[in-house]
Amino acid sequence: MKPLKVNKRIILGPGPSSANPDVLKSMSNPILGYLDPDFFKILDEVRESLKNLYRTKDHAFALSGSGSSGMEAGLTCLAERGDKVIVCAYGYFCERQILMAERLGLEIIPLRSEWGKQMDPSLLEDALKQHPDTKLVVATHAETSTGVLQNIEELGKIVSKSDALFMIDCVTSIAGTEILFDDWNIDFAYSGSQKCLASPPGLSPCAMSEKAYQYIKNRKTKPSSWYLDLSLVNDYWGSEHVPQYTVAVSSIYALYESLRLLDEEGIENRWNRHKVNAEKLRAGLTEIELNLPISPNDRLDQLTVVTKPDHIDDVEFRNKLIYDYNIEIGRGLGDFAGKVFRIGLMGESCKSEYVDQILDVFRKEI
Repeated sequence: MKPLKVNKRIILGPGPSSANPDVLKSMSNPILGYLDPDFFKILDEVRESLKNLYRTKDHAFALSGSGSSGMEAGLTCLAERGDKVIVCAYGYFCERQILMAERLGLEIIPLRSEWGKQMDPSLLEDALKQHPDTKLVVATHAETSTGVLQNIEELGKIVSKSDALFMIDCVTSIAGTEILFDDWNIDFAYSGSQKCLASPPGLSPCAMSEKAYQYIKNRKTKPSSWYLDLSLVNDYWGSEHVPQYTVAVSSIYALYESLRLLDEEGIENRWNRHKVNAEKLRAGLTEIELNLPISPNDRLDQLTVVTKPDHIDDVEFRNKLIYDYNIEIGRGLGDFAGKVFRIGLMGESCKSEYVDQILDVFRKEI
């Protein structure tokens, strides 16, 4: 084997996005033990910063694993076998939640609605009236497969009138879109380090309500996964730092630096950067007469869905972008497979000059 050298790519897909150079540099710091008092100081700062990012007074931590580890942890811990779980399904990653819930033996009530549009909150309201014994409601804030931003605040109001816990996917929205965990009555939110946080893949930053923590502690049966037991993870990240598994130390260094840079930029400024660059991209795509199928009322700033012209071969076009222009964009998934391109502007990949480059390529090649 030769020493590894990977050329830098302009990553404008649905994730991961490019990592900030300072974040990558932070990972070269010496390894500390996961029970080292100096490492606890780093954990404590990361925890407090995540609480501020999610806007919660309760609990925050980062799972060692991708965003899907957060998804599976929530489903594993916040409902028991046979419990009713409502999954609001309006995209590919909502369907993944259903697949995971099936493996856990949960009684799933899927609320499927049209891909590419926000789900009508009345569907959830009606489902909870029909199933008042529902234990958990699951929704996705920013559905990366469709480029849709769901109104979580409205769903949270509906769930708060029931006895159910409320869990949301924030993998694409964290640090790119406002999240008000406490105000929106959320009990568990999971995300990923690799998008708007401009960190490498490998961590799932999460927030959890005290209500959810107490639910896990007082379940009839313990969660089936020891590794993904959110109460144990929270106890390690809490003030007592109760040992669990060896965490991804270098990845936590990276998350620390990502959060430091976020604080330096200002969270509102970062949200606005995603908004401004998305508007520029959409305006440019419209000028070259490409169709943007997602309504302005529903669309997400971090990811823009573009209808693929009929005369363009999906795989051939995306490969040409990679090998001729060093740019990666995303393909369609599920109902959108073969029909759209997905252009991501997230974190370190959310730059005005990258918008200019992708628009130039589209003008030449389409």
